[in-house]
Amino acid sequence: MLTPAPRSGLAIPFDNARLDRLMDAEHIDVIFVTSKHNAQYLLGGHRADFFDYMDAMSVSRYLPVLVYAKGAADKAIYVGHRLEKYQHDVHPLWTPETATVSNGTIDAINKAIELAKTHGIKPKRVGAEFGFLPYDAAMVLRAAFPDAELVDASLVLDRQRAIKSPEELKKLKYASDMVIESMQTVIAGHGPGVTKRELVDAMRVEEVKRGLTFEYCLITAGTNLNRAPSEQVWGKGETLSLDSGGNYQGYIGDICRMAIHGEPDNELQDLLAEIDTIQKAAFKAVKPGVPGQAIYDAAEPLKQKSKHHNHMEFLAHGMGLVSHEAPRMANRAAPYPAEHRHNPLEPGMVVSVETTLMHPSRGFIKLEDTVVVTPSGHEVYGEGARGWNRGGTGVKR
Repeated sequence: MLTPAPRSGLAIPFDNARLDRLMDAEHIDVIFVTSKHNAQYLLGGHRADFFDYMDAMSVSRYLPVLVYAKGAADKAIYVGHRLEKYQHDVHPLWTPETATVSNGTIDAINKAIELAKTHGIKPKRVGAEFGFLPYDAAMVLRAAFPDAELVDASLVLDRQRAIKSPEELKKLKYASDMVIESMQTVIAGHGPGVTKRELVDAMRVEEVKRGLTFEYCLITAGTNLNRAPSEQVWGKGETLSLDSGGNYQGYIGDICRMAIHGEPDNELQDLLAEIDTIQKAAFKAVKPGVPGQAIYDAAEPLKQKSKHHNHMEFLAHGMGLVSHEAPRMANRAAPYPAEHRHNPLEPGMVVSVETTLMHPSRGFIKLEDTVVVTPSGHEVYGEGARGWNRGGTGVKR
């Protein structure tokens, strides 16, 4: 959605007033954004076509630099690679100052600093993305503002992205639905004897057919808990777990579903049903105004009651342009603070919910779903194929 910037009349593709508040809370005067995902977010979807799959360039690397000063959207600057000029000519970016002139990290950061100073930006506290700022660019940025404090603004930008716009949610829904479709097609189209590597390659083909960028597929077959693609064969009567991330215009659909060659016995039916029960209990807790901890409070008692609880894991994490972005409810799976454990969920937040059983004799059994906080509760994206999908039938279920 386009939000008019104060005083400037610019069509800004994000809630800049919210970003101003988040920066103010951390006393940050200006942010130098250097990650591809945050540059994409702040530019309303723009990504450099030439560097969509790579960053390395000669002895340097691609570095987008977007400069945003608190309360001064009319001074926003974007410095991109010289090849981005062609994209900017076709779809002009909203930033008042756009320079597609760089050819590496030093070019990019020096031009961004030069333009910031030209616009009278004199910060006391400079925000940067420490995890996405190359050392050579960091040294230049530090030297350019010797009297300013340089701080990590990664969490500020993460909090900004936490509430998704309707357009972002459409992309997440499409990505989730297409990952499910791809899984169903691959499972139905492959009989006993196919290798895990062949199944992952088939997932790649099916996701690309549907307009997604294939990112990964964690895969297990039978009782082997190893999740890497390999020459291991998916045999008759064996279970299969597909956990895949498909990216649609930057937004990740992250889904896990189960399959089997043949018919599942009663124990397998019960195990998957138990996981599904935990998942759905967690879904019900997703609603505006409740703390993120409520999701765990709904799922953990059911997990602990299970006779398989010693082999079971439950996790809920944010999802969007980045896997494990805000809302952040646990710090077990990634190096971030669980600040949304006690903070309320808000409409537009997106949560990935996953329950995993690593059964010592029946193998790896898991469901993962994408759940969106709505004004009245929640909505699940990619809801289908929750049971045992039959392999090699030629028919999607």
